[in-house]
Parts: sequence; C-alpha cells; structure tokens
Amino acid sequence: MNLFDIIKKPVITEKSQRWELTGIYTVIVDKNATKVDIKNAFNGLYGVKVESVNIVKTREKVRNTKTWIAMKKRPSVKAMVKLAWKERISDFIKLKIKD
Repeated sequence: MNLFDIIKKPVITEKSQRWELTGIYTVIVDKNATKVDIKNAFNGLYGVKVESVNIVKTREKVRNTKTWIAMKKRPSVKAMVKLAWKERISDFIKLKIKD
C-alpha cells in the first residue's frame, strides 16, 4: 500500500486541535490500514517518530432530513497517532489534505 493512500485527511475539530498541543494527531485513514502501516506512513511522510497508534472505526449512520428522506453517512476509520517526546509536525493541516 502506498504511503499517500494510507492517510486520507486530518480531522479538524476542537478536540483534535487540543490534542495536537500534546502531540496526538487525528487523521482519517484507509479502512484496510493497520497500525504498523499508519506508523510507517507518518514516519515516511512527515519524518517523525511515532510512539503509539489508536484506531477507531465509526459505523454507518442514518439521519432524516426535513422532508424525512434518509441520508447515510459512510463508515470511516480514524487514527489517533501519538508522537514521541518533543516531536511535532508544523502546519499539519496544510501538509496533507487529499480529496
């Protein structure tokens, strides 16, 4: 698997912005990526040492609109990557945004 195919895009929320200050970065990854693949992708793309990787799989969600039409949100996989002591990625949001 190509390094650029593993990490799809960063998660930009208030909580993930707070976690970045402590060295934990949150990204959406490929559904078939393993923890080792994600660790190697961060090392290869950003040149940082990764301490640990946690993966969360979100399930498909269904919600209704105003006209009661069911809309589905696709399932995805989030990874929380903790970097080693004093390792940082400068301008993380600008580095990797892939459509």
